[in-house]
Amino acid sequence: MANVLEKILRRKEIEIKERQGLIPIDQLIVNADLAPAPRGFMGNITLTIQAGEPAIIAEIKKASPSKGVIRESFDPVSIAESYRIGGATCLSVLTDVDFFLGSDADFKDVRQTCNLPMIRKDFIIEDYQVYESRALGADCLLLIVSALTSNKLDKLNNLALQLGMDVLMEVHDRYELEVALSIGAKMIGINNRNLTTFETSLETTFSLLEFIPDGIVVVTESGIRSSLNVSSMRSLGVNAFLVGEALMREENPGTMIRNLFFL
Repeated sequence: MANVLEKILRRKEIEIKERQGLIPIDQLIVNADLAPAPRGFMGNITLTIQAGEPAIIAEIKKASPSKGVIRESFDPVSIAESYRIGGATCLSVLTDVDFFLGSDADFKDVRQTCNLPMIRKDFIIEDYQVYESRALGADCLLLIVSALTSNKLDKLNNLALQLGMDVLMEVHDRYELEVALSIGAKMIGINNRNLTTFETSLETTFSLLEFIPDGIVVVTESGIRSSLNVSSMRSLGVNAFLVGEALMREENPGTMIRNLFFL
């Protein structure tokens, strides 16, 4: 699995050029202006945590580069409804086509049928994709620090905020955390999955907590598979969770949310 991220980013550069040939950025800007108002992704997470509950970002994804197809029977709309009933705070929808078998259509279908705030989960590297995300109706955007220079990260973050979206800035180590904080990140996702090897370790979150100032929303991502994992995180003040694979492998993913977080 070495250099998976590099491979994804190379493909993403080609994909953006292909998309620009279909919809020029000027048209995307118009589409973004016409999109429904953002629903308040980070606000919903903050309110949930303030109420003493775990804030769950439940992820909809069919496949991953490391595990292949995760869920054969894949109906994003019914999965989203199951998540909502199960107690999800927000939704994450994969739109990457080549490596995660996602699509923009999945995102739009869920946005039209579920009222939970949504993050577009993709590999965002250009302004074009930020406008594209807002045009799809995204309430929040994922920016991966390891995929961007600090200048580009700053530029994309500012553009997303100008368009009314929240930003989940994803880090994997102390250096990336410092970059995110220097740019003014308000919501930091600590990915326990190494995007080079795709191995997971919850120690990644544990080791970075002491370096994160108060007032930052901390989201632990990947590797949450048991109620013990959840209680370990919450005992250290981590109350926001992005969970995908553990839910997607269950016949009723909403029931799995309740088993992980509420029993």
